[in-house]
Amino acid sequence: MIQKTEKSLCVKNFRKKGRNNRGLITCRHRGGGHKRLYRKIEFNRLKVGIYARVHRIDYDPNRSSKIALLHYTDGIKTYIIHPLNLKIGDYILSSPKAPISVGNCLPLRNMPLGTVVHNIEINPGKGGQLVRSAGSSAQILSKQKDSITLSLPSSEIRLVSKNCWATIGQVSNIKHNNRVYKKAGRKRWLDRRPSVRGAAMNAVDHPHGGGEGRAPVGRPGPLTPWGKATLGKRTRKINKYSNKLILTRRK
Repeated sequence: MIQKTEKSLCVKNFRKKGRNNRGLITCRHRGGGHKRLYRKIEFNRLKVGIYARVHRIDYDPNRSSKIALLHYTDGIKTYIIHPLNLKIGDYILSSPKAPISVGNCLPLRNMPLGTVVHNIEINPGKGGQLVRSAGSSAQILSKQKDSITLSLPSSEIRLVSKNCWATIGQVSNIKHNNRVYKKAGRKRWLDRRPSVRGAAMNAVDHPHGGGEGRAPVGRPGPLTPWGKATLGKRTRKINKYSNKLILTRRK
């Protein structure tokens, strides 16, 4: 039997479809797709010290992972990202003194080394922003005076404040990367429009376009539609504020 979504936790979702505040396309190949209601997810787990029971596990069209519907003992209902191996009927807790078990949320400073976590805060109190996609997890490597060293899924190793909270466990739906779309129509359902090679365009539309038949690029390296170098060109800001927090770059 198909489970109905919790209506009290759903809101209308306006999708930008690749356009900015002026209506200009800033991200190509977006648009169309099936309608989606947005499920409000509790990324910050504010109900500290109150147990919650996992009522059911739902599908969320807006993210790659599953979501779990929680019923708190005080009557409140919320959605969270579903951790792997968290079953219906289990009880979880958000507290600085919560036990180290899957689904519990507590500050990084209170977790032992080697703990696998997800939904990690970058700024204390802001809510989880790191490691939220299907099958992803981070690991606590070491602890310093004011920070924690984390190994992220991208192979990046970075520092995070010891006061940031995280949820224990790995995100569910670990087979998400094995999906096969089979037809172009399924990508259209997911808000993805067709992509065309630059070499197949006219010269006015792309630096690779024009010429008789199959013509080479005609200049060093492939370019973006706006004439900038791609494939290997680093675009990260040289003086980005978070550079000092990154110990090892992603590969």
